[in-house]
Amino acid sequence: MSERRQMGKPLIRPVNTGIIPEPVLIFLKNGIPVYLIDSGTEDIERIEFTFGAGNVFEDKPLLSSTTNLMLTEGTEKYKSNRINNLLDTWSAFYHPFTERDRAGIVIYFMNRHIEKILDIAGEIIFHPVFPDAELKLLMKKRYRKFLVEEDKVYRLAANQFFESIFGNQHPYGRQTLPEDFGNLDSTLLRDFHASFYRPENMAIFVSGKIHNDISFLLNKYFGEIFVPPAPAKKSALFLSRQKERFIHIEKKGALQSAIRIGSPSINKRHEDYQGLKVLNVILGGYFGSRLMKNIREDKGYTYGISSSVISLNLTGFTSISTEVSNKFTQNAIDEIYKEIKRLQSESVNKEELSVVRNYMLGELVRMFDGPFASAESFRSAWEFGFDNSYYRRFADRIKSIESDELKTLTQKYYNIDDLYEVTAG
Repeated sequence: MSERRQMGKPLIRPVNTGIIPEPVLIFLKNGIPVYLIDSGTEDIERIEFTFGAGNVFEDKPLLSSTTNLMLTEGTEKYKSNRINNLLDTWSAFYHPFTERDRAGIVIYFMNRHIEKILDIAGEIIFHPVFPDAELKLLMKKRYRKFLVEEDKVYRLAANQFFESIFGNQHPYGRQTLPEDFGNLDSTLLRDFHASFYRPENMAIFVSGKIHNDISFLLNKYFGEIFVPPAPAKKSALFLSRQKERFIHIEKKGALQSAIRIGSPSINKRHEDYQGLKVLNVILGGYFGSRLMKNIREDKGYTYGISSSVISLNLTGFTSISTEVSNKFTQNAIDEIYKEIKRLQSESVNKEELSVVRNYMLGELVRMFDGPFASAESFRSAWEFGFDNSYYRRFADRIKSIESDELKTLTQKYYNIDDLYEVTAG
């Protein structure tokens, strides 16, 4: 019996990520790329229609997300209630999404309804009418939600953090204001839709137990769409961090303070990104991280604290976030910097690094657990110009990174003099 087992400790076995298959790529008649991940056992499919139509392309706050949400509020053929009733009848789940760089819709459905789903999806995507009455109702609903959310300390800190690291003139950092909810009309939505919801700006991801006639059917409903060229529209590129790095937002009556610490950083295209992801897990990226052990378990300042490294098309950012009782705010901030300095000056021991490696490799396996998860993971690499070989390289990086490299990455990307500190409470 091994010494480790005698001491009552479980054996740690290396995680094998297995084979990560590449999707099959086809092109429709009009050039729309379609990625097929055919590995389902149930007669269900997931189809995602995605466009380069995220927040970064809007010249007015809320324009991108409102355009996307209004797609099902009426089309040339259907009223909004008819669309919803049909999707319910077919047991289809419809999910619109708007991100910083992309926007689109995802639909889950049973294979026997595929033609009906593709027909109505084409109508929703390419023929919305943006009725004024529905737009007014939507904006009232969003405004009520805004008033509730914007009063919370975590939201105040997050909004100011993004403004600080990206600048208040760039869509990545621009804050939404109450008056923004009255500045949109149907004409603006139609113009945004006409500019960005176009075949040449579109990709389709199909996963699950894929219908045998998927190529024919997609060409039937989407491959015949040809539209005149649109004037080129580019996102605002003036990313500009603010000079003030320490900002406190006073919130009277708040029982807790929200903390955000981080800075602009790199994205997936940078050679250091994968190593930085490993470092992030050690710092605050999972339940056994250093920030959790120190600030939650040892000090009891918070129920939860996390760090993240996020990749955007134009840039990236690091962020540490938590909420603590007001009396512990400065203590928690001091401990965050203490853990960063430890990683800058001390090597991560082999046992801790081994645990993190196995945790990350296990998470990587889960990212490809089933066709739907595989589609989401592939898309997150695809939008940066990669295929699934990105994840194979990531697995190799997780296995090979050493303590000295982690120390260097902390010094480079968590320089205390470059970090922004935002508190609200």
